[in-house]
Amino acid sequence: MRGHIPTFRILLASGLAALLTALPGAARAQTAGAPPAAIDTPAVAQLDPDLRADPLQPDFALAALPTTLRIPSGRFSFRLTHRFSRPIDQDGVGEFFADFFGFDSAAQIGLELRYGIRPGTQATVYRTNNRDIQFLGQHELLRQDDAVPVTVHALVAVQGADNFSEDFATTIGAVVSRRVADRAMLYAQPVVVLNASPLPGDEVDDDHAVMLGVGARVRIGASQTYVVAEYAPRVAGYDAGVDHASVAIEKRYGGHVFQFNVSNGLGTSFRQLARGGPPSEDWFIGFNLTRRFY
Repeated sequence: MRGHIPTFRILLASGLAALLTALPGAARAQTAGAPPAAIDTPAVAQLDPDLRADPLQPDFALAALPTTLRIPSGRFSFRLTHRFSRPIDQDGVGEFFADFFGFDSAAQIGLELRYGIRPGTQATVYRTNNRDIQFLGQHELLRQDDAVPVTVHALVAVQGADNFSEDFATTIGAVVSRRVADRAMLYAQPVVVLNASPLPGDEVDDDHAVMLGVGARVRIGASQTYVVAEYAPRVAGYDAGVDHASVAIEKRYGGHVFQFNVSNGLGTSFRQLARGGPPSEDWFIGFNLTRRFY
């Protein structure tokens, strides 16, 4: 029996060596023949079309205004907004570079969590570091196709100050979008913001604001890079400060979207936008970062 032990060891070692040699080839064959499922594959899209990436709508917002991008039922996304408080043209170009393009300044930061309640219906909770909290619900009413020229979403939002404990404001509105070939998305966002003014009711003539937001996202070539612009003039009611405007460039990579933007104010929620930016010609650097968990 002892004479057979070396032979057994040789056979065992030879078998292990052959197995280890064969594994990389088998792995390569499996990878080449059966690629893992991705969110853009037709099979997954048949299970839930909302899982498929939209090449013209990479994000749920332009810079601050909403889009008509749907989120799959039962899935999450996270968004970070950041607006630096230093005006770009403050103290000249030299100081702007010395302050690292304004990045050394304080900032208004927002964190948003979005959830798909059911197909076409989504909800968000959004908090900025001035302790404002906004809850939003959005539902698709129409979707653009050969017979319908636009997509329409209805939305309702409620915002409260001091961690949603006082000074509440309600927003009611819609998001209307139109897809232009494979190149651009055009948007209109008519909304009414109740209790928009930061002043007590007896110190302001009109406490509500009506905004007619407009915006566009244009895809650069066949890439996942986009140019974004939005403008939200107040057409009735409270109108102190300048009307919100932003321009941006952004890049989608997988489930991430990174946007660099320049805005004439720091507002990112509906009431912050309705209150207007600083009564000046100042512009501010900012960025958004979105991560989809699907």
